[in-house]
Amino acid sequence: MADSLSVALKAARQRFQEQIDFFRAKLALPTERWDDIWQGAHDRAFIVAGAQKADLLSDLFQAVDKAVGGASIGEFRRDFAQAVARSGWTGWTGEGTKAGEAWRTRTIYSANVSTSYSAGRRAQLLQPGLLAVRRFWCYLHADGVLHPRPMHLAWNGLTLPYDHPFWQTHFGPNGWGCQCRVVAVRAPADGAPTEPPDGWDDIDPKTGAPVGIDRGWAYAPGADSDTSLQQMVQGKLITYPSAIARALSQDLAAPRARP
Repeated sequence: MADSLSVALKAARQRFQEQIDFFRAKLALPTERWDDIWQGAHDRAFIVAGAQKADLLSDLFQAVDKAVGGASIGEFRRDFAQAVARSGWTGWTGEGTKAGEAWRTRTIYSANVSTSYSAGRRAQLLQPGLLAVRRFWCYLHADGVLHPRPMHLAWNGLTLPYDHPFWQTHFGPNGWGCQCRVVAVRAPADGAPTEPPDGWDDIDPKTGAPVGIDRGWAYAPGADSDTSLQQMVQGKLITYPSAIARALSQDLAAPRARP
């Protein structure tokens, strides 16, 4: 059987410049936990939970940059292993077992490839020339996933104006491993739903996100690309111990070259 990740991300591996530009505009930041960087802050910050050394983060950034540019998960796993070995990073989640390391590298790879793909596509869908003829967006469920989520299936085919509030939280991916996507259409297809289901914006108390969306995924990748990191710190989308926050402020104050 073909590797399910390879099948599910086949479309996302058709790289394009908006996707690459989105990722390369990020700043690599040290973190202790994955949720130190919250939702839309991922548009501006690159993290690997628990990675804090500058050289390690730089190597991991370059490894993911290659993945966003078209490298396979096998190539990424080799680059990840080399980065970890060079830095001497130990104690990371997944370390120590073949299954754990496969899971961790798959998670990092798929999350970065799918969100950068989504952000790049969103930028394309918002181009004025396209909006002039295709002002509706259609939610498409990825049929290739091994474990379809009932709510994501329920949204399949939903067609709404591009500026409907639904897209602020439900522009996929909508969780870990989700490969749902959005396409632009001229008008709803015959029989397509044109109103979100009742309760679509109800918050699940277990996740703090709308029902059907994983914790921390209720945002549209790319929508906050123009928001400054300072604003995100002030808005508590980026949380750090005070010492790291001061270092971040100093880094933000200095000009930097984009890769």
